[in-house]
Amino acid sequence: MTMLPISLTIAAGAALLNIWLAMRVGRVRGQEKVSVGDGGNERVIRRMRAHSNYVENTAFVLILLFLVELGLGSSIWLWATGAIYLVARIFHAIGMDGKTWARAAGTLVTMLVQAGLAITALLAVYLTPTTIVATEVQETEVVAPK
Repeated sequence: MTMLPISLTIAAGAALLNIWLAMRVGRVRGQEKVSVGDGGNERVIRRMRAHSNYVENTAFVLILLFLVELGLGSSIWLWATGAIYLVARIFHAIGMDGKTWARAAGTLVTMLVQAGLAITALLAVYLTPTTIVATEVQETEVVAPK
């Protein structure tokens, strides 16, 4: 069985971050008394978009992280990439509450992480040397024992 510690750890962190973002939406819903939809309330809309944007991006990052780790193995730069992604998403969520520098930083780092993982995946596929193996099959004879 292949263990992928980076992918598993970052996916667990991503799940916990998803719960935190959902709780933030719920908290604002309660404060603003909006039980369904966004009610046209800007605070609810901002929190919902922060959560939705997280979900939209995280699927791609986790898939790429998993496949890169599977193909190239675990490495410190892959650990750092996953951790930096999660921190960027926290910045983005806080930024959606009005701290525009945090939102911009979170967005930029998210895009850089996705692009970096995508480029790494492509390079791994197209720059990994491969060899063509040919096997010659010969006909065999069955000889009865004497």
